[in-house]
Amino acid sequence: MCGIVGYIGERQAVDVLVNGLKRLEYRGYDSAGLSIISDSNLITYKKQGKVADLETIIEGKNHRSNIGIAHTRWATHGAPSDVNAHPHRDNSGRISIVHNGIIENYGLLKKALIKRGYSFHTETDTEVLAVLIGAFYEQTKNLELSVRKALSEVVGTFGLLVLSLDEPDRIIAARRGSPMVLGIGDGEYIIASDATAIIQYTKQVIYLSDNEMAIVSKDNFATKTIDNIETNNQIHQIEFDLEELEKGGFEHFMLKEIHEQPYTIQNAYKGRLIADKGNVKLGGLRNVADKLRNAKRIIFTACGTSWHSALVGEYMLEQLAGVPVEVEYASEFRYRNPVLYPDDIVFAISQSGETADTLAAVYEAKQKGCTVLGIVNVVGSSIARETEAGIYIHAGPEIGVASTKAFTSQVMVLALVALYLGRMKNLSQLDGKRIASEIIQLPDKINQILARCEDIKQIAKKYIYAKNILYLGRGYNFPVALEGALKLKEISYIHAEGYPAAEMKHGPIALIDENMPVVFIATKDEIYHKIISNIEEVRARGGKVIAIATEGDTQIKQFANDVFYIPETLPMLTPILSVVPLQLLAYFFAKELGRPIDQPRNLAKSVTVE
Repeated sequence: MCGIVGYIGERQAVDVLVNGLKRLEYRGYDSAGLSIISDSNLITYKKQGKVADLETIIEGKNHRSNIGIAHTRWATHGAPSDVNAHPHRDNSGRISIVHNGIIENYGLLKKALIKRGYSFHTETDTEVLAVLIGAFYEQTKNLELSVRKALSEVVGTFGLLVLSLDEPDRIIAARRGSPMVLGIGDGEYIIASDATAIIQYTKQVIYLSDNEMAIVSKDNFATKTIDNIETNNQIHQIEFDLEELEKGGFEHFMLKEIHEQPYTIQNAYKGRLIADKGNVKLGGLRNVADKLRNAKRIIFTACGTSWHSALVGEYMLEQLAGVPVEVEYASEFRYRNPVLYPDDIVFAISQSGETADTLAAVYEAKQKGCTVLGIVNVVGSSIARETEAGIYIHAGPEIGVASTKAFTSQVMVLALVALYLGRMKNLSQLDGKRIASEIIQLPDKINQILARCEDIKQIAKKYIYAKNILYLGRGYNFPVALEGALKLKEISYIHAEGYPAAEMKHGPIALIDENMPVVFIATKDEIYHKIISNIEEVRARGGKVIAIATEGDTQIKQFANDVFYIPETLPMLTPILSVVPLQLLAYFFAKELGRPIDQPRNLAKSVTVE
C-alpha cells in the first residue's frame, strides 16, 4: 500500500516523480505529494485526491530540480486530506520524508517529542518519524546517522525516503516490512516501492532487504544495515516490459487483464508441463522434492483472492496426491499459536509477494522449523526471498486492484503442483497425460468465453437493480463462488456473499426473494444433481437464478432465468474457466454503475500494512 518514488540524476525530477506516481497509483490514491530541492529551497506540494489533482497545482511552476521524493497515499493514520498527505517535514522544515507502513509506537514517540518542545500539525504517524529524524539531526548534523538513530527507536514497518536541504545531493532510503527497490540507471537512480515506477528508465534493480538502508547520490550508492554494516546486493533484471503497464486499447486495466488470461495461463505452465509423459518439471522445487514427497501435511497460507486460489489447491492436492491440506488465513495464522511440525510444508501464496500478513506467516512457520515455500508473481519480492524455494506464476504486472489473471495463474500453478506431487505418489501416467492434455486446451477455452463478453454484459444490465447477490457453488466451484462474490463487492460496491450451495439452507435462504439474484456455478460433475436441487430451492422462493453451466447442458435452462455456458473440462480445472464469466459480470456491473473500476474506494493493490 502507498506508492513511493524518489529520483536523483540529470532529468527534471518533477517529471520523473509525477510519472512514477501515475505508475504507482494503484497502490493508493486518496492523496499525493512531492518534495524537491530547487534553487536552494525545499519545495513541497501535496493534495488530497488523485495524482491528476496534484498535477493541477504544480502545473506551470517550472521548478528546475534534479532530486526529489514523492508519494501516493492509502490512508492509515489520519483521514485523507491535504494536511495528512505526504511528504511530511520535521520542525525545521528542512527535512522531508515519504513513508509506507505503520509506526506502531508513534503515540509514545510523539508524547516524548512534545515534552521536548516539538510540535505537530497532522494526524499521521509519518510526521512523528519526520520530527524524530529532525531532532536527531539537530544533534548529529549527519542525515544518515540521524535516520539510523530514529529507525532504531521505531516499532513497526516502513518503506522510507528522506530528503534534506542541508545535504541536497543525496536521498536516504530504508525498509522494514515494506518493499523498496533501487533502480540503477546511467548517471541516475530511481528508488520506488514497486518496479513499475522504474522500468521506464532502467531494468537493473536492487531489492532492499528488511532493516537495510541505501544512501544514494547522483554518482553512486551504498547499502548497509540500519546497524551500519555494509551489505553487498545482487543486481536483478526486471522481467516485464513497459508495454505491459499500458492499457493496450482496453478501457480499463481490469478488462485488459481478464483478456490476458489465455496468455498468462499458458505462461504459467510453459516449460513446466511434460504433456507426453503426464509429468511436471518445477525447477523452483527441485531442492525440496524429497521433502514434498514425504510430507504428511501441507499448509497454504494466504489472504483475499490468494486464499480462494489456495482453497482450490487444497481440493487438487488432496485428490491427486492424497496429502492432507489445510488452508489458513495469514492474518489469523500469525496471531495464534498454530500447531506446526518440522515435516510440514507451508506454501505462502501472494500476488505481490509483499502481503504483510502472509510475510509474517512465513516468518512464523520458519520459526517453527517448517519448510516454507512461496507461490508469488513479483520476482525479487520479499516472500520470494524469504522462502526456501518456490514457484513464480509469471502473470506479469497486474495493475487493476481487483485481481483477475493472478487468481487463474495461481490456480494453474497449484494444478501443476498437484500433478507434480501426484505423479511422485500414486497418480498413473495415463491420468497424468489426461490432465496435461486438458491443461493445454485451457487458453483456447478461455478465448471462447471471452468471445461472448456481450452475453455477460446483457446479464449485468438485467440485474443492475440488485442490492445483494448470492454466489453458490459446490466442490471445486465453492471457492469460485467466494471469488466471484469478492470481485463484485470490490468494484461495484454491491453486497455479495459466496457459500457452498448446500449451506444455503443453514441461513442464507432467509434472504432470498424476488429481488435477490443468485449466481450458481452449476457445471457438469459428479454432484451436478445436487446443485440442481439447490437451484430449485431458490426458485421455489422467487429468487432469480443466473447459472454458469457446461456447454451442451440443455437441462439447466429449465431451472435458471439466465445461463452462461463455458467449455467442458476436468472438474479440477473448471475454476480456471468458471471464474472468467464472474470476473466479467463484476466488471460490467461496475461499469453500468459508473464505478472507478481500476481504483475502487478504500482499496489498494498490495496490502503491505496490517
